[in-house]
Amino acid sequence: MLNPSSRGQPPVPSAQPADSAMSERRAADVEMARVLGTEPTRMALDSSGAGIAHWNHDPLHDVVEPMSHHVIMAYNGVIQRMERRSGRSVSIGTFRPGVVIIIPEGSSSRWDIPKPVDVVQLYLPNATLKRVAGEAGIAGAADLLERTAHPDPITSRLLLSAADALEGNGILDTLFRHQVTDLLATRVLAAHTGSPATFHPATGGLSPKVLLRAIERLRSDSDTDVSLAALASDAGLSRFHFCRAFKESTGLSPHAWLRQHRLEQAMRMLHDTDESVVSIAAALGYSSQTAFAAAFRKLTGEAPSDWRRRIR
Repeated sequence: MLNPSSRGQPPVPSAQPADSAMSERRAADVEMARVLGTEPTRMALDSSGAGIAHWNHDPLHDVVEPMSHHVIMAYNGVIQRMERRSGRSVSIGTFRPGVVIIIPEGSSSRWDIPKPVDVVQLYLPNATLKRVAGEAGIAGAADLLERTAHPDPITSRLLLSAADALEGNGILDTLFRHQVTDLLATRVLAAHTGSPATFHPATGGLSPKVLLRAIERLRSDSDTDVSLAALASDAGLSRFHFCRAFKESTGLSPHAWLRQHRLEQAMRMLHDTDESVVSIAAALGYSSQTAFAAAFRKLTGEAPSDWRRRIR
């Protein structure tokens, strides 16, 4: 492990003041691109900078500067020891599947990681964290704790699966990303704050009338109509409670329901028309035939063309 005090090494960052100006902080995706010196394998961001990114990068011996988002990471690479320095604090941990790393908004630390890294990152604005805490009825929520290779298989598994669920379909990917961001925010509030968070969940599903309106929106071709914010607002609920109530009513999350609906549309078009797979992929909003085929195979076990030949 490199010694930060050695000649030629970047200085160990001092603790950032609590009132550090937001204007001095980079967005998480920008700072990560700078310090990692590469492009992400895949990334999906909102205008707020919230999003999910999958990185494969080389060994790291550098300082991560303060960012304007909380960064939650799940590790998916080879087991290795690493070191993180924040001010006078030194944390030595072991990267392995099932651990998480948390860099709170505005913090800075030096990282020494000797081997290549495979990691999925969530970029979480503090405004989102506060909104979710309020919507979920979480009492006693406090600032996120800095975590270094901290065991949390639940958060790790959820975040790693999030990168795999981005399917190259704008509407589906956005809806899923909003759902999983709120879910992960709820999880880190419960497990990674300075004081234990207490949940006060509501119960009950959507009324038949509200459920019907939600389903009509999900069947729309408009990105605006099927956004999680629009669905929740139309139901008169917060995003958190809408997702919970929708799943209680249908057995599926809004994203899972829409994905199933799109699969049924694809099957009808493959069975009832002679349209090419490329045309069907475009009609259903997929960025490419490859993205559509991968999503179709994930749900059915077959490529669209193979399914069409078999069913006919």
